[in-house]
Amino acid sequence: MSSTHLSENAAQGGVIRPSELSGYSPANHHGTTNVRIVGPENGARHMELVLGEIVAGGNALPHAHPGLEQAAYVLEGTAVAGIDGKEYEVRPGDVMFFPEGVFHSIRVTSETLRLLVIYAPPYGEDPAKVIR
Repeated sequence: MSSTHLSENAAQGGVIRPSELSGYSPANHHGTTNVRIVGPENGARHMELVLGEIVAGGNALPHAHPGLEQAAYVLEGTAVAGIDGKEYEVRPGDVMFFPEGVFHSIRVTSETLRLLVIYAPPYGEDPAKVIR
């Protein structure tokens, strides 16, 4: 059985190792490091997958995304999510869904919050795709 790492042939897919990718600090977030696992730069056209980590005291300030949907699966930690004016306590195994144009925020209540985030279509940290 052969194994192909995505960087070898992005257009055809493959195996991606997030530990080998560079992180970035997203706009409108504090104490956050994201790693874009799947996105346009490696062949995806209709979605984006991000591994996010927010440390204690960190947050995602209220914002919305016109023209795209976002979901986040909580891998580790706890937080309070603000979604469309309501607050929800979230823990591992929970999924937060932020419909197109709905304001949302995250306030970490544990040492670290780890999330698997999906955007459709891809967000790519495009300032035109966020409202603060």
